This record gives sequence, structure tokens and C-alpha cells, in this order.
Amino acid sequence: MKSATGTLRYGVIGTGRMGRHHVRLGTQIEGLELVGVVDRDADRRAEMTEKYGGKGHAEVDALIEAGVDVVVIATPTVHHRAAAERLLAKGVHCLIEKPLAPSVEEARAIADAAARSGALLQVGHVVRYDPVMVAIRQLGIGMPRFVEVDRISPMTFRSVDVGVVLDMMIHDIDVLLMLMEREPERVDASAVSVLGDSEDVCNARLTFPPDRHGHRCVANVTASRLAMKTERKMRLISPEAYVSADFQERKGSVVRRTANDARMDEIRGQLKAGKDLSSMNWLDLVSMEPLKVDVGEPLKLQLEDFLDAIRSGRKPFVDAEAGFAAVRTAERIVAAAKALDSRGP
Repeated sequence: MKSATGTLRYGVIGTGRMGRHHVRLGTQIEGLELVGVVDRDADRRAEMTEKYGGKGHAEVDALIEAGVDVVVIATPTVHHRAAAERLLAKGVHCLIEKPLAPSVEEARAIADAAARSGALLQVGHVVRYDPVMVAIRQLGIGMPRFVEVDRISPMTFRSVDVGVVLDMMIHDIDVLLMLMEREPERVDASAVSVLGDSEDVCNARLTFPPDRHGHRCVANVTASRLAMKTERKMRLISPEAYVSADFQERKGSVVRRTANDARMDEIRGQLKAGKDLSSMNWLDLVSMEPLKVDVGEPLKLQLEDFLDAIRSGRKPFVDAEAGFAAVRTAERIVAAAKALDSRGP
């Protein structure tokens, strides 16, 4: 395993839409030295090195020979395993863009390679670092009973090597597994393919095992890359609170049980007594507070946290097993959708 002390020598493999941001951010963090980038496109290599420094390479082995300590793999998903296994075998710490792999088999192989090497591996489920998600986690509202997530956008023609579940829904799958601390016990889904063989729109209903109090959570998750607008919204209901969050607008609202108990008791009493409340405005009856969202660039927060894990020797926030679980759940969703479709009318 590469040394975690002093300045860490840094590289990025794949300098497309996401990779170029990782290159940029690597030059902004103290204690990180950009050694080079890998991309088969000579023009992209030249663009990155002229702007940010380091050397450009066409192959992963050349970057390894340059002596890197930590690498971000931002290639198309189908190439993750080949790059990761080479790097991990040399003890290089890896941050791999989501999803970890295009299949359970390849995700397992990468996770096993990380375990053998002793190097740290983190999967780039960056939504965990989104200030909106951080704010939700800090509320401490307990395990939700119901979650609804919408992640829709127009087609960008990026990440078309995988379907919308591995491309977009995987973000929300990871967040749900983090919140529930377990995988779903039941998966129901439906999907539509429009532009190719893979699904472009999918809705999944995930039922999670009961918590220690015997309560289950059901999550309704929708992802589409054929929408007319971009929307990233999440709603959570727990015994303690209702949370509505808009990731695009970076804002949200919270309705806490403790702040509304007295008023709800009063309304329940009035309803029980048969009083007509149809003229009342529900929004005027509920005490809401804004979700306190801090400022921060999720990709930078993610990289800084991964570097801290390397230096301290602690477990990464999104380790190989978490990445594997997300891929496994994604495969279950795709399989459920295909099974529903095969039943016919």
C-alpha cells in the first residue's frame, strides 16, 4: 500500500465530463500533487496538462510507473475493473466514479481486489456529500417509514453504456442503503426502453426489512433521462418528521413532530367531534422550518474526505462493499422490471 504521509501524488484516469472536474479539484487541495492524467484522446490529455500541469499518458501502466499514490477512475463504467485491478495490485488508493461496475460479478471482483491489496477504495457516490443530503443526515430524524425520490432530466447522451438505473438511479439507491443501513427485502419495478436496449425510464418500489421496532420503510424511486426538465427531489417521512428537499434548488423544509404535536392533538379532537374544517388551510396549521443547507462543492468534499481516510487509515465513507451493495440492488431492480415486462398482458 502506498504511503499515506506527506504529499500524495495524484492522478486521474479518464478526462471526460467528470474526470476534468477531478483534475481541477486535485490542484486546489493542499498536500496533493497532480502527477498526470490518462486518456486515449490526445487532445483531451493535452488540454488537461496544459491547464493544470502533470503529464498526459495513453495507458494506465504509464501513470503507475510515474509513481502515483491515489487515483480517480472516471472512465466509462465498463472499463472500471481493468483500471482498478492494475492500480490496486500496486497498492494505489482508488476513488472510482459511480457505479462501481456494470455488473455484480465485476463489482465483486473489484471489491475483492481492494481487500487483497490493502489499499483504500472509495466509490464516487457523491450525493452523500451534497450539502442538501448532509443537512438531511444531520437532522437525526431516525429511520424513515416512507421515502419518495424523483431524479429526472433530458437525455445528455452521456453514460449510455449503461441503463438509467446504473446511470442515474444508482445515486438514490446508495443514499437509501446508507439511510436504512440494509438492502431491500423486496424489489418491484417497471421500466421503459426508448433509445436502445437498456432502460431509459424506471420506477422502483423498495421494501426494506423491519428495524428493531418492527417498522418497515417503503421507498418509491423514479429515474428518467427522457424528461423535459431536470428535477432532483426527495421526500422522507419518519415518526419524528417530514422532510422535503430540492437538490437542484439546494433548499428544503422540515415539519417536526415535536413542534406540531399540540396543534395536531387539537385538530384530531375537532375532527373527532365532527367539526367542519374544510375552510381551514393546512399550510397555516403546520409549523415548518427551512432545511439548513451549507455551501460546498460535493466533488471536492468527497475528495477531501477520501484523502483524510487515506491519511488516517479509517474506512472510507463509501467503501467497496457499499458500492457493491448498490450495484447488486440496481441489478435486482433491472431484473424485476424485466420480469414484469416478460409477463405480458
